[in-house]
Amino acid sequence: MRWWQIKKRDADLERELRSDLELEEEEQREGGVSGEEARYAALRAFGNPTLIRDQTHAVWSWSWIESLARDLRFSLRTLRRTPGFTIIAILVMALGIGANVALFTVVRGVLLKPLPFHDPDRLVMLYEAGALGDDTTDTNVVSGGMYAEWKKQNRSYSSLALAQGIRVGLSGSGGQLPEKLRSALFSWDMLRTLGVQPALGRDFTQADDSPTANGTVLLSWGLWKRRFGGDPGILNQTIELDAAPFTVIGVMPAWFDFPDPSTQLWTPVYHDKPEAMMTSLNNHMFRVVGRLKPGVTAAQGVADLSLISQRIHNAHLDDPFVFRGASSRPLLEHLVGEIRKPLYVLLEATCCLLLIACLNVANLLVARAAARRKELAIRTALGGGWLRLMSERMMECLMLSAAGGVLGLLLAFAALHWLSQARHDMSRVDSIHIDGVVAAFTVGVIMLCALFSGLIAAFSNSDRHILGALHEASRSVGGGTARATLRKVLLMLEVGLTVILLVGAGLLLKSYERLRSADMGCITQGVITMHLGLPDARYATPAQRANFYDSLLERVRALPGVDAAGFATLVPGQGYEVDSTFNIVEHPPLPQGRGLYALSRSADPKYFGAMGIPILRGRTFDGKRLAAADEVIISQSFASQYFPGEDPLGKHLHVHGQNAVIVGIVGDTRYAIGETPRPVQYFSLDAGVENVGTLVIRSSHDPEQFALPVQRIVSEMDRDLPVSDVLTMNQLLGKSTQDQSFNTTLLVAFGSLSLVLAAVGLFGVMSYIGAQRTTEIGIRIALGARREQVMRKMLLDGMQPAVFGLVVGLTASLAAGRLMRDLLYQIKPLDPAVFAAVAATLLAVAVFACIVPAWRASRLDPMKALRAE
Repeated sequence: MRWWQIKKRDADLERELRSDLELEEEEQREGGVSGEEARYAALRAFGNPTLIRDQTHAVWSWSWIESLARDLRFSLRTLRRTPGFTIIAILVMALGIGANVALFTVVRGVLLKPLPFHDPDRLVMLYEAGALGDDTTDTNVVSGGMYAEWKKQNRSYSSLALAQGIRVGLSGSGGQLPEKLRSALFSWDMLRTLGVQPALGRDFTQADDSPTANGTVLLSWGLWKRRFGGDPGILNQTIELDAAPFTVIGVMPAWFDFPDPSTQLWTPVYHDKPEAMMTSLNNHMFRVVGRLKPGVTAAQGVADLSLISQRIHNAHLDDPFVFRGASSRPLLEHLVGEIRKPLYVLLEATCCLLLIACLNVANLLVARAAARRKELAIRTALGGGWLRLMSERMMECLMLSAAGGVLGLLLAFAALHWLSQARHDMSRVDSIHIDGVVAAFTVGVIMLCALFSGLIAAFSNSDRHILGALHEASRSVGGGTARATLRKVLLMLEVGLTVILLVGAGLLLKSYERLRSADMGCITQGVITMHLGLPDARYATPAQRANFYDSLLERVRALPGVDAAGFATLVPGQGYEVDSTFNIVEHPPLPQGRGLYALSRSADPKYFGAMGIPILRGRTFDGKRLAAADEVIISQSFASQYFPGEDPLGKHLHVHGQNAVIVGIVGDTRYAIGETPRPVQYFSLDAGVENVGTLVIRSSHDPEQFALPVQRIVSEMDRDLPVSDVLTMNQLLGKSTQDQSFNTTLLVAFGSLSLVLAAVGLFGVMSYIGAQRTTEIGIRIALGARREQVMRKMLLDGMQPAVFGLVVGLTASLAAGRLMRDLLYQIKPLDPAVFAAVAATLLAVAVFACIVPAWRASRLDPMKALRAE
């Protein structure tokens, strides 16, 4: 029934009741009853008009809606009367709900959402599996030859496609500067395997994926917009990649970034790579994506490929780099990689933060309910039902949670915007956004928070003994023993959860500091690095590349302020990438199928001095241009692992089909921060003359000042050659530890927020208790209690739940720390220094939060306190 119809009926009912009552009163007068007695007699005969009105009204109205509306209005009035409490409660809820919603959105977008490909559950990433030296791994990248055999012989996959991430130089045109871009090589059927079509233009064809075909390229949506202004006319136009012409055939959708979020170009792999590389069985460099046939499981697919690999391995037993098995992972699991566990740890941390927020608000509500105990007891005495009063408390909590949820959603928006800017390189970051599911999750969290906090507050005031409640309220003793105990338990739980978060944050922070301070085996201060890649089209011969490097290094070393400069294919902190197998000529032959391997680098003679890598024994390269790699320098770990108890100098390694004499031993370096140094063999840059590498410059001045002069030198030597990844060594190491930095920053932020919430909870509850016990404190002081005794008692009352919570939290952290073991570097989950620091911090904050209310209570004027009662 519509509201205006209900109002009309209410008015009609009111007139009818008044008319009936007047008739009854008239009859009483006619019966001889006079004046006021006639009216009272009419009321007795007629019954309670209010009750009749309510019962009749309930027949045609939605009484429960009206009841909720009354509760809503009452809650709003109540909250307006206490703005301080209301603002604090809303802010606390907003922090807890906002953090939870933001992390849920990230976890859902990265880990839970299906990939935006056709039937993504059937897509798997494939690897070669087997032993390499003393190591066994199931996730090796795949050789071109093994991929070809899998594709030809398998019966489990409807399609197999291959990819490799590379970097290419995009030549400048129309006044634009050249730039180095992340690119990917695709087999022609990769997009068909994934089930993706270009947003503009066409896909690769088999004819495009051939060494004799004209070069073709697909652009990313971002590159198309940024570099070409979103002009559809770019289709069928020619651009230069590494000085070679490529025809733009299409533009990919904005969300497509496979296989890496930074990929901006895609070109056909067989057009780019030589046939020898694509048929090699021991040159592992490709990622292979497979689409399982309907009805085939991942295990069946792996078994099929493993049989093929075993046959190939048996036919090449003399080559240790031909693996004998295969393995697979769902494509989603491969793409999210190692961020799965940190994200779930952070989500658990936000759940703890939300629970702390709810406990905080519940504790404030319990203390506030104790202050209103007399009012509630009077309302109960006047006929207010317990369920009715509980309904009002729940509505009040719902209002606080809803307001906190709205503000929390705004905070989540801001946090996700920051995340998209700070971690644009994170896998699937474009899938992270607030949608209907997240909104529904937010509503659910709001309801749970209201229910949790409201039930605790409501049951804390569920005493139905009205007279006892009135007497207890009048004595102002803090709301009773049971309620005081409840407040202490809530505070204890809040402090315990805070301790767990602080211990986790402390462990990650100490781990990150250890990681950043790890000895890289080289100088990291005053060093700048720059990446260069010489295109084969302009630097086809080793002599051309060697001349370029020699000329560049000569001009760079002549710059004022440059202390040293060198060049190497990879520098510490840039990853492993390249390794090679070898044999030691002076050692007995290895069993068939066994081989030794180490990381392989090329460097110029002055590279070691520029990077501060010590020459432990022997010498560096003599600087003479070598026609072949007949000299090699090894690292200390190489010497320890492969020449135990003997002098490696003068010994020979058989590598790359020729013998190289060991002329020097240098210190170990870490090419991946936080990992144990691996054996490395260095060859002269002139002998290998790689077309990609890193220039390093060391200076006692600010190294970043050399970025522009070096770029000008390179531009003068080759105007279409881009210089990329211009980073100091500290920036390079920071980039390689950004995942750990991100995780640490967030967990420290959550721990700090929880500490603030715990302090607010202690301060708020102690303030309420002090206000409730005003009369008691006044009587104590009037009877002779010293003020310092009052302050000590109040302080101890507040510190008791903090200390118990600290003990509970530290105990729980013993188990929680073990769950973080994989995220820690060179520290134990039970690190005593972290536990001690957390305990000291928590106790200091608890004392600070309790001391102000305790001091305020001890300053009470007993006469004013007694009169206030």
